[in-house]
Amino acid sequence: MNESEFAELAAAHSLGALSASDEQRFRTALAEHPEWTTIADDDADTASLLAKGVPAVAPPSGIRDALLTRIALTPQEPEGAAEPVVPAGPEEASTAPAATAAAGSGATDDAPPSRRPRRLLFGLAAGLVLLIGLGVGAAVVIPQLLRPAAVVALDRIENAPDAAEKTVQLPEGGTATAHWSASMGAAVLVADGLGRLDAAKTYELWFVRGSTPVSAGVFEAAQGVTTAQLKGAMHAGDAIAVTIEPAGGSPTGKPTSEPILVIPTS
Repeated sequence: MNESEFAELAAAHSLGALSASDEQRFRTALAEHPEWTTIADDDADTASLLAKGVPAVAPPSGIRDALLTRIALTPQEPEGAAEPVVPAGPEEASTAPAATAAAGSGATDDAPPSRRPRRLLFGLAAGLVLLIGLGVGAAVVIPQLLRPAAVVALDRIENAPDAAEKTVQLPEGGTATAHWSASMGAAVLVADGLGRLDAAKTYELWFVRGSTPVSAGVFEAAQGVTTAQLKGAMHAGDAIAVTIEPAGGSPTGKPTSEPILVIPTS
């Protein structure tokens, strides 16, 4: 375990959010690296400061929906992803051994590990501590944070005053149910028993607007129940369709095969 990985465990430990196995990893690493005690102490102090002075009151109405909406809108890909490696030219290649030697000589030993994972975790920690102080238990909040965006969208649709749904049979057996809300302009497909495709193919969602199909994103089938959110705004009267397309989606922007299911919403 490196220092950066320990820092993530320490942050979760300060919130009491580690599993039994991760808690054991944390304690073992701390025993093997007593110099990391400062990291754990800093995190514990931060969590303590976040928890101070928060009165125990009933949570404001709407706080759950606001939190789930923010989660659904937050990009899931980490920022600052590694850029692709470009093969070095002759001149760059000649300097590579020297650079490698410098890297291995301990020149960067004093450089602090990336603090981004801890900043992300403590941003979450701050929200969790405030919610707990407001009377919302962590056992309720943490599962909500971990739910996929499609499941969050389905929850919001089902709670809309004009929520509607329709179920059809899948060709290979099983069912597919479209859930939508006209006032929200949102739709989610829930399929039970949808078969998995090979890596060269994908499922693509469509809003069928009159006779015009509008792509609503691609998705992969999960084991058992698949929940897929349609991207873009649904219009009144749109039908919801699914086709099988090449990996990445239709190259033409139009369906390249007959739909395996069509669900009318009017």
